[in-house]
Amino acid sequence: MSLASILSADAIDSAIKDCQAPDSFCQKKFFQLCGLTTKSPEDVKKVFLILDNDGSGFVEEKELKFFLQRFSPGARVLSDKETKEFMCAADDDSDGRIGADEFQAMVLS
Repeated sequence: MSLASILSADAIDSAIKDCQAPDSFCQKKFFQLCGLTTKSPEDVKKVFLILDNDGSGFVEEKELKFFLQRFSPGARVLSDKETKEFMCAADDDSDGRIGADEFQAMVLS
């Protein structure tokens, strides 16, 4: 499964272009621009499974750094600051990783 089967390529491009500058990534805005906030909970979970690169059932900080590249291979890597802010915004139970339910809650809130 690919992200392009859930989100439109134009919407992904728009979201990636919006956060090209270093330290300009905002997950809420990114999710809105790529169209993820309008998807069903099932589609959001499918996206989570794609982002969970190692198949652990969680997205860890090391996977978050490459978040944008999962949407577009040529995209930049998130800065340490952006990665930590993203983790803090989603990691409700403070275990240092984002579970599928935490991801879904963040995207659809």
